[in-house]
Amino acid sequence: MSTEREHFSSRLGFILAAAGSAVGIGNLVGFPVNAAKNGGGAFLFLYAFFVVAICLPVMAAELAMGRKTDKGPVGAFGQLSNQNPIWRFAGLIGVITPFMIGVFYTVISVWILGYLIMAAVGQLEYLALDGTFGTFINSPYIFISLFFVAAIIYAILKLGVQKGIEKASKILMPALFVMLIALVIFVLTLDNASAGVAFYLIPDFDKITATVINGALSQAFFSLSLGMGILITYGSYLSNKTNIVGSAKFVALADTCVAFIAGLMILPAIFSFNPDVNPAELSSSSVSLIFVLLPKIFLALQVSIGFIAASIVATLFFLLVFFAAITSLVSIIEVPVAYLIDEKQQSRKKALSTIAIFGGVLTVMCALSFGAVEMLTKMVNYGGGAKSMFDIVYDLFYDTILPLNGLLVCLFVSFRWKKHELNKELSIGNADFEGSLSQKYINFSLGTFIPVVLLAIFLNTVAQKYFAESLFGF
Repeated sequence: MSTEREHFSSRLGFILAAAGSAVGIGNLVGFPVNAAKNGGGAFLFLYAFFVVAICLPVMAAELAMGRKTDKGPVGAFGQLSNQNPIWRFAGLIGVITPFMIGVFYTVISVWILGYLIMAAVGQLEYLALDGTFGTFINSPYIFISLFFVAAIIYAILKLGVQKGIEKASKILMPALFVMLIALVIFVLTLDNASAGVAFYLIPDFDKITATVINGALSQAFFSLSLGMGILITYGSYLSNKTNIVGSAKFVALADTCVAFIAGLMILPAIFSFNPDVNPAELSSSSVSLIFVLLPKIFLALQVSIGFIAASIVATLFFLLVFFAAITSLVSIIEVPVAYLIDEKQQSRKKALSTIAIFGGVLTVMCALSFGAVEMLTKMVNYGGGAKSMFDIVYDLFYDTILPLNGLLVCLFVSFRWKKHELNKELSIGNADFEGSLSQKYINFSLGTFIPVVLLAIFLNTVAQKYFAESLFGF
């Protein structure tokens, strides 16, 4: 017998939960570095433009599909298409994608927890040594961290939507923001910090190329959890009192603000550590920056503030990133959990156990693919080199399939569900939507240029990732 579906208790609860999903490792670390390397203020402008022009309509469409059906991706696509098997399969891709993204994201979260613990117990010097990261990710201690990360996620999700996801978001998101502001204030007091701020904020339009435009759009699309089935699932937990378009704007604003403020923490810290830093040489990898460069920066702070204070700053940073990772993981894992509850009639406890077993095995395999197990370290060759299992999962499900999922949502709401039905749903809780500029823009964009843009990203990603070629000169 089915039970009544849970809903978020308030609009604020939904906004914090959705923002928690959107605010992740890429926002806190990857975004500032990409902005610095690709035109500073010019990149920020492009990012904000794409959030408004492309991401908001797709967000509204996904949330509307979820609320209309009270179901996750498979149920939503199925119900709104009269159970068309092709569209149900599209929904299934939207469940498998976050499940697999959760696998590699859990591995990174495990590393963050390990570094957090070591920073907290005074091992900052060890973390800053060359080779520490490579040694740590192949040590048996990562499996202890894996147990704790899994236990935290399990505990939050077991409590359900209101008592678990929503309550955790109401605690973690404000805490994350407070820590971020505190670290920004501290970093801005460091010597030469102003050089980092200037480099970050002053536009350099000469650096705007096709590659930068593509990067800004991808960053905006991916950072808002689009194409992962998360927003469809969270939409199914919304009440009819919720203004979907207005709420989506708040989520996008929160995500963009966190990414922007993070830049005021990362770049001034890097410039203070090395006033002669060449931004072109900064790693574009969030992983490399978090685990290789930043520990060295934190250790260098001991010259001015002492070792204990430097360790406290490092601990706060890793705690900040860990909170961001947890809020993202909760939303990612909730999608396959909701699928098992909705489509397979499993209890929440059984669904969590199922995900823990299958996801746990894949996570362990990915964790062992950095040299510990040769077969997993060099599984296949494509794109000009050997790829580990971790690389395959990341390349396929994060880089490649996400824009495809977004494309399918646009095509579905415009040509299968139909725009007038989408308008009806978006008008619920928003009496001013019909006839508004937002309605006209959402209807126009979802059925015209947004699918074209997402198709271009998908095709170019496939060409670059798997054939080392570029279709558009990116």
